[in-house]
Amino acid sequence: MTSSSVGRRAASYDKAVLTPARTESRIDSLDLIRGVVLILMAIDHVRVYSGIPAGGPTPGIFFTRWVTHFCAPAFAFLAGTGAYLLSRKLQDTRALARFLATRGLLLVALELTVLHVAWTFRFDFTHLLAGVIWMLGWSMVLMAALVQLPAAVVGAIGLILIFGQNLITPLAQSMPSWTQWFWQFLYLGGEVKVGAVSISILYVLVPWIGVMAAGYGFGTIVVRAPEQRHRLYLQIGLGATALYAIIAAIFVATHPAPNGGPPALLRALNQNKYPASQLFLMMTLGPTIALLPLAERARGWVARAVTTVGRVPMFYYLLHIPLIHATALVVWLIRDGKVNATRFDSAPFVSIPPTDRWSLGLLYLVFAIVIAILYVPCRWYAARKSQRAAWWMRYI
Repeated sequence: MTSSSVGRRAASYDKAVLTPARTESRIDSLDLIRGVVLILMAIDHVRVYSGIPAGGPTPGIFFTRWVTHFCAPAFAFLAGTGAYLLSRKLQDTRALARFLATRGLLLVALELTVLHVAWTFRFDFTHLLAGVIWMLGWSMVLMAALVQLPAAVVGAIGLILIFGQNLITPLAQSMPSWTQWFWQFLYLGGEVKVGAVSISILYVLVPWIGVMAAGYGFGTIVVRAPEQRHRLYLQIGLGATALYAIIAAIFVATHPAPNGGPPALLRALNQNKYPASQLFLMMTLGPTIALLPLAERARGWVARAVTTVGRVPMFYYLLHIPLIHATALVVWLIRDGKVNATRFDSAPFVSIPPTDRWSLGLLYLVFAIVIAILYVPCRWYAARKSQRAAWWMRYI
């Protein structure tokens, strides 16, 4: 063996050791966090079919809704981080952009078709909802353009969009009325009519594309040495959480609640989600990032099961809504002797009289049953996906 060949092999070995993330696009700790928020999300969607309102009036109902606020920010942020890890694996910006654009458009189509039917069990497509999957889809489409830039620049753009989002409202108000639909899509939300079809835009593009872009920039931290990335996780996560707590506390102290209003803690936690305010995102993403070092150390069968769910997020999402809907109808039939399925024609917007709603105990029992059922197909699909059984599994 010549000295030059030895040198080449040594250089190849050093490169492989120094850049391990180039050969793998999944990190268990991220899948574990993703699995946790997927499971939490099911609580809120069972709540929809239970008739219990989204937040208030009791602490139990408030926190049943509040704990699920971590889901959408984590989805968008970790989707950006996953895109960065995939870029290191592919080493081809054009291929990454094609994947993001294709998957993004697929998610938008699924939101307006399959998921609409899953929520309502109806094939009436005249009133559609632009929900979280719609937002993730369009954000991926835009990320296909942003990934042409350095990761640090993408992350900086994300932070600018998050913290500068309030500038969009006065800008939109100064624009011609015929552009209103664009500003609704971008930030204002509301109902947009396209011929005979109306789309209720619940999740707007800003600041969510900013959250995904920030997650892409965050990927440069995820691939660093353990000691360095753990320190940065805690600095970023705890720093964001502390900043939220300080600002929220000042606001609550300077804006007394009206007579009969909620206590100070609940008012501090009740941040605006539609669109997601800066405080809402710091409140949710801060703890999520700070928990990553703990997620890396998690062991045991519970951690493995949750990680398995986190490896197949879109598969889980497509299954969990129709399963929750069908299970809820069975529960209503057993409890009341009738289903009254028409109450869910407009799901996830449901209004049920207080006397007919489930108890929180029943809600959490149904939630536990649904999660137990979902784990079986998720485990099967995760195993199949790891074997690269079919090309389309990259998108679902």
